Amino acid sequence: MKTIFIVDDNDVNLSTAAKVLSEQYRVFTLPSAADMFELLNNIVPDLILLDILMPEMDGFEAMQLLKDDKRYSDIPVLFLSGRNDAATEAHGFELGAVDFISKPFSEPVMLNRIKTHLEIDELIRERTAMLLQRTEKLLRLQNSMVSILANMVENRDKYTGSHVERTTKYLKILLDAMIERGIYSDEISHWNFEEVVSSARLHDRGETFIAKDAINLESVVSSARLHDIGKITVSDLILNKPDKLTDDEFEVMKSHAIEGEKIIDNIITESGNEAFLQNAKLFAGCHHEKWNGKGYPRGLKGADIPLQGRVMAIADVYDALVSNRSYKTAFTHEKAVEIIKESRGSHFDPEITDVFLEVNNLFKEA
Repeated sequence: MKTIFIVDDNDVNLSTAAKVLSEQYRVFTLPSAADMFELLNNIVPDLILLDILMPEMDGFEAMQLLKDDKRYSDIPVLFLSGRNDAATEAHGFELGAVDFISKPFSEPVMLNRIKTHLEIDELIRERTAMLLQRTEKLLRLQNSMVSILANMVENRDKYTGSHVERTTKYLKILLDAMIERGIYSDEISHWNFEEVVSSARLHDRGETFIAKDAINLESVVSSARLHDIGKITVSDLILNKPDKLTDDEFEVMKSHAIEGEKIIDNIITESGNEAFLQNAKLFAGCHHEKWNGKGYPRGLKGADIPLQGRVMAIADVYDALVSNRSYKTAFTHEKAVEIIKESRGSHFDPEITDVFLEVNNLFKEA
């Protein structure tokens, strides 16, 4: 049974509306907006009938508070009003009301309008749930394709086994810690370009926002799996050389950053300018840039380096330090942390380095 709040300071209006609706709906009558907000802490209704002219807090003020709170902003609200002027209705619709019901109430009109808006709300929730399922299915497909591409590259390099999997875990740890501490959290939030369910109404009014953010963060982390895709253009002789590379060979190896950008640009041209691919391009092209401007391929410096590259740099270098390579044996976790700490402000963004230093044990356990 659907739940309806009736909010009106007039006892006669409350009892009249409750009598009309109680046979079909679970009804709560509330004499003030303050009482409504108190009850909202325990019960989230499917629809609210809200009087406009009330003392202390009128309907317009209450409506604004509802719309400002993500927990309640998608609840359909119908204003109850004895005023039928165009300015009042225009302001109500501007605030987000879905309809007006004139007082004194007409029983058939009230029932039909409530029925219509509850059906619309139910349809939106159903379509939103379908959209979320479809989005999650596409995300799984996308991740599978990315895994195949990343593995194709990684399987050519016999010295970096499982590098992609490990750096992806490190990146997720670092991003979660940065968001928790408010470090570049606003900028990270702008990586979430795909507002696929921004206007959704789910039964759990908070679920829309949680699901959207979770899906996009997963997509961002997954896109980082392509950060070394440019290595597919590097000769096996260089990629798997057991000795230290010559200067010329190192220049070829360095080209994988630009080549990775080109490959992803080609995918963008063919498939569209998706946020996933834009993030992947930045991870690929910028993860070897250094805070002091002495990195490659462009020698970007400081905040001119896209944040994707600055975060990936720590995950990538940490993995290189604690892994065996043709030119070195693996460092201990403690030694790798010490090296990264010493490179704070030269190779790495100082603020991101500080976050890494706080959560480095999670890297060791990953």
